[in-house]
Amino acid sequence: MRAIWKGAVSFGLVSIAVKLYSATEEKDIRFHQVHREDGGRIRYKRTCSICGEEVTYDDIAKGYDIGGGEMVILTDEDFADLPLSTSHAIDVLEFVPAEQVDPILYNKAYFMEPEGAATKPYVLLRDALSDADRVAIVKVALRQREQLATLRVREGVLLLNTMLWPDEIRKPDFNFLDEDIEVRPPELAMAGSLIDSMAGEFDPEDYTDNYREALQEVIDAKVEGREVVQPEEVEEAPAAAVDLMAALKASVERARAARGEEGEPTPISSARSAKKAEPAKKAPAKKAEPAKKTAAKKAEPAKKAAEKKAPAKKAPAKKATARKSA
Repeated sequence: MRAIWKGAVSFGLVSIAVKLYSATEEKDIRFHQVHREDGGRIRYKRTCSICGEEVTYDDIAKGYDIGGGEMVILTDEDFADLPLSTSHAIDVLEFVPAEQVDPILYNKAYFMEPEGAATKPYVLLRDALSDADRVAIVKVALRQREQLATLRVREGVLLLNTMLWPDEIRKPDFNFLDEDIEVRPPELAMAGSLIDSMAGEFDPEDYTDNYREALQEVIDAKVEGREVVQPEEVEEAPAAAVDLMAALKASVERARAARGEEGEPTPISSARSAKKAEPAKKAPAKKAEPAKKTAAKKAEPAKKAAEKKAPAKKAPAKKATARKSA
């Protein structure tokens, strides 16, 4: 890595010489504009809109548009008198809990390396920050601009995070914020079930840039002169749901199926199952009455049949009487 800035951290009466290195880099695949027929690079000329002449970098100055077609021109001499151009100090203003810094304020991250004999005070500040569980709020001049920043520890290295100024954060101004939209408790409970079914531990290594990988495959195939392997089709996003509850319930079941989990009852499904279970228990009781009547009806012919067969048993008794009279 190449250092982009050198200076010192002012920590009370302690001064720590440091170097700054960009902590991040973009992995986007970059292209050049070329002539379609022969692949020649497209060049742009810097021309003046008034005289039409081509202008070199030495003749280019910075202009501030004040409106009405008027422009204030600032030269390198105008910037040279500003204190920021030669300031190489990082002034620690205060130490605050990290959770008090809104993440929307963070802009760009830089690794900080100790320079020369500054290793011991550097380690001292690093360990003190770790023990205090706080971040340092600092001011630093980078690229001719004073910036607010934080100092915190990451993987044993001090990390400088430049921040946006509060007036650089836009205020959300949307019509729906003034609308009185009511969310029903069952919908909120189902949404909570969806969050629970999709809960996990964040590991950035689990995620990849699928578009960049597919684009790189196209480029490699062009270089090697082979056919491009079509990537797997990505499942299309569902259309806007008309039934919010049905969409939430389907989302919960889909999330659990993706994890290989058995369908567990949600707050809504449990309530519905309980309601369905009550009539199910009463159903056999209602059917029992007709069953008794049917048994009773079948019993009546059986009794009549028994009564008809009864005289057959008296026949032997008559024969016995005849023998006595004889």
